[in-house]
Amino acid sequence: MVISAIALSALMISCATTQTSTQNKESMLVASGFKTITPKTAAQQQKLQKLPAGKIAMINKKGKTYYIFPDAAHNQAYVGGPKEYQEYQQLRAEKKLANENLETAEMYQDAEMDWGGWGGWGAGWGPMGMGVGIGRVR
Repeated sequence: MVISAIALSALMISCATTQTSTQNKESMLVASGFKTITPKTAAQQQKLQKLPAGKIAMINKKGKTYYIFPDAAHNQAYVGGPKEYQEYQQLRAEKKLANENLETAEMYQDAEMDWGGWGGWGAGWGPMGMGVGIGRVR
């Protein structure tokens, strides 16, 4: 019974994470200039269902390139051209960098801890201190 509860919790967290990830992607697509398109015919609906879920597909139509992100749950798709796709890639890169900076800041948040108990980082550490290091020749 406990295992079932744990498995159910993991599944719920996974679904919530996927939903949040999809919502973030959709927000970035709209911010990049992608347009929301709703299929009007059964054929268009069928094409929407065939697109890979959670991924941007590239198609060529009448000599033009389009990028499509399906949102079958809401019966719509986000469509943009090369310019919008490039803007989307730029936003993704900026978001990734911002997330990495946040993780780094959180990692260094423990700098307020009392490191004095370690004897400091001066004497005894590295080549200039009493410990072993490059440049220590006797």
